[in-house]
Amino acid sequence: MEICPFRGIRYNQGIIGDLAAVISPPYDVITPEQQNFHCEMSDYNAIHLELPPRQVGDNDSNSKYSRASITFQQWLKQGILQIDDCPAFYLHDHYFTYLGEERKRRGLIARVKLEPWGTGIYPHEETYSKAKGDRLQLMRACRANFSPVFSLYQDPEQKIAPLLAEASQVKPIIEMSVPSSLMKEEQGEGDERHIIWAITDTSLIHQISQSLVAQPLYMADGHHRYETALAYQQERHSYHSERSEESRNEAYDYTMMELVNFSDPGLVILPLHRLARGIAPSTLAKLESQLGNFFTLDFVPLTGDFFSHCGEPKPRAKRRESEAISKMIGEATLGILGLEAQFLVVLKQRQDASIETMIPGNRSQAYRQFSVSLLNHIILDKMLGLAQNSGDIAYTMNVNEAYQQIKESKYQLAFLLTPPQPKIVKAVVNAKDKLPRKSTYFYPKDPAGLVINPLD
Repeated sequence: MEICPFRGIRYNQGIIGDLAAVISPPYDVITPEQQNFHCEMSDYNAIHLELPPRQVGDNDSNSKYSRASITFQQWLKQGILQIDDCPAFYLHDHYFTYLGEERKRRGLIARVKLEPWGTGIYPHEETYSKAKGDRLQLMRACRANFSPVFSLYQDPEQKIAPLLAEASQVKPIIEMSVPSSLMKEEQGEGDERHIIWAITDTSLIHQISQSLVAQPLYMADGHHRYETALAYQQERHSYHSERSEESRNEAYDYTMMELVNFSDPGLVILPLHRLARGIAPSTLAKLESQLGNFFTLDFVPLTGDFFSHCGEPKPRAKRRESEAISKMIGEATLGILGLEAQFLVVLKQRQDASIETMIPGNRSQAYRQFSVSLLNHIILDKMLGLAQNSGDIAYTMNVNEAYQQIKESKYQLAFLLTPPQPKIVKAVVNAKDKLPRKSTYFYPKDPAGLVINPLD
């Protein structure tokens, strides 16, 4: 993969003041309430570029995409946004709190040459097509990346880490603290901090690029945006079909990416629990016996203080939820709420039971051992007859929310999963396979508006 510096566009702090008021979460985690919240926070908030709200009377000529484009150009003309003087890599230290402990995830923001999947860069899970259309229209209108896609690389010989450490010895260009309430992340526990350095030394840039060029990249977060960038590149090429392949080296032949080491201690991957409804009573009545054909079932009572923390502050409550569920499920496949009242049913795959006929034959061994794969194919599909794209399946990272949904009979079953391990993600990708949709949530999300990549 070709990794290049670029002249990033950044907010002019002399005009906007507090950077924390103008960054926003990326589009895919923004609810309508959060959209309004960020719109009201500042007239210059990146939400006006990343996910501007719809307005009554929107049409093809006047839409949220055209408004984002006009806003972007106005901010550039007014000096609210400024392009850096020289090309740079942007070293990004992202500090956050998870399970009561402060962590740091170090990433390198760069331009990466667009290549088809399987040519140096590999997706790790399936995607939906709906989001791609929205992102493509925004890219056509604004010709920029407002937030980076997030990929993982390996540094087995520890060549890259010392180079990044060297780059962090100078004065950073951005230092800011952001209350978790502003980013509105589900698992937020206190303030996040961002420190960014611009790496402009040509020798250091060359060493970093050469160290990364031979490493495969594993797409972590941003599959839709990467596929959108490929589609946009193809469109732009169609307007310049007379150019040879060798001469194609335009800004739109690249996308902005944050690269993180697989072994980074700040790499956190969370599970997305499943909620299910629309299950016929007769189907639900025989589920327990069917599960016994493939799993051992352990019934853990939820009496006592298991959910007594519901009134506690959210960060502390979430921490206790995560710790309790992880401890109770342990090395098992998953846990189920709603199957037996006031019990968490813990499933562990039986070694004497064959799943070969339950999972498509073209799937890798690593995929077959992944808990979401077993849940999707064996339980949701074969036993319950629920399609993955139906409205009867919902997702949440919050164990207490899952419990409340079952308690209030809004959903019949909740399937609780343990955090996916990076080695599982890597094993599935190395086997030329993909995990099921919504298998992973890389936490925390990179915000929009820290650095913007122009595509012209």
